[in-house]
Amino acid sequence: MFTGIIETQGTITQIAKDNDNINITISSAITNELKIDQSVSHDGVCLTVVALENDTYTVTAIKETLDKTNLKGWAQGGIVNLERAMKLGDRLDGHIVQGHVDQTGICKSVENANGSWYFTFEYDKGPSNITIEKGSITVNGVSLTVVNSKDNEFSVAIIPYTFEHTNFKSIKAGTIVNLEFDVVGKYVARLHGLRN
Repeated sequence: MFTGIIETQGTITQIAKDNDNINITISSAITNELKIDQSVSHDGVCLTVVALENDTYTVTAIKETLDKTNLKGWAQGGIVNLERAMKLGDRLDGHIVQGHVDQTGICKSVENANGSWYFTFEYDKGPSNITIEKGSITVNGVSLTVVNSKDNEFSVAIIPYTFEHTNFKSIKAGTIVNLEFDVVGKYVARLHGLRN
């Protein structure tokens, strides 16, 4: 379980194919605090640490993960948002994030708002993949508030701190991102569907 508040970023140092899986090695400032079997959110994708060496660690992404996320487009030198699992008793500064990406979305536009930025994303509409005005959404692991909700599109406003401390600074029109819709909204949509 995560909060969507990014701790730091990591740099992809190596990607190695292993049958249908890929092993991703990442250099990060938090590597020395990690341990084998620990869950870490990578651009919103919960992956397990399988190896540690010096300032790098390795995670494995299986075919299911590759099919539903933007990981298949990752490359050496890429920057990823990182968050370790939340601790019980800590403040929940973002919202409840599972690290289970629902689908990818595509950035339609980036608008400079004289000190902040509006990013608009498009996604495939599904029965439980919904956004609501002022509701929560996770984009590349970042907990954000929806400011313009439409049927298969939404916008978020990004403050300078988030822009500088996440990989939002590299997102532009056409960029594929990982989306996790609000878990509470998904449960409500599911229950509503069962009753109709």
